[in-house]
Amino acid sequence: MSSIKEILHKIKHFYTLVPLEFLVGVIVLLVGFSSFGLGRLSALGEQREHIKLTYDTNLNPRPIYDNRGEVVVSKNGKRYHYPWCSGALKMSDTNKRWYTSIKQARAAGYTPAGNCNGLE
Repeated sequence: MSSIKEILHKIKHFYTLVPLEFLVGVIVLLVGFSSFGLGRLSALGEQREHIKLTYDTNLNPRPIYDNRGEVVVSKNGKRYHYPWCSGALKMSDTNKRWYTSIKQARAAGYTPAGNCNGLE
């Protein structure tokens, strides 16, 4: 077994061979990597369950807004829109007329708006 004096002598000899800047750099890298690793370990315990979206095929895929109707027309217009389409969003509330279905809007003489995707 080596004595403590021999171990201390070997450590001093090692310091004379390796520049101090190199040792400081190695220490900084080791501290950085260990900190990153500890941070990742702490995040593993905080993982949350992913959001699961389901779709019920029995429901009407077109939502009815404010229970007013499925499509909207302008009092002065000739086309019907979904409530979220750009044409419907530009209409003032006083000019809007609501229909509960596309069939009802067609029976009243309205045609689908060309810029509203999904209209029949």
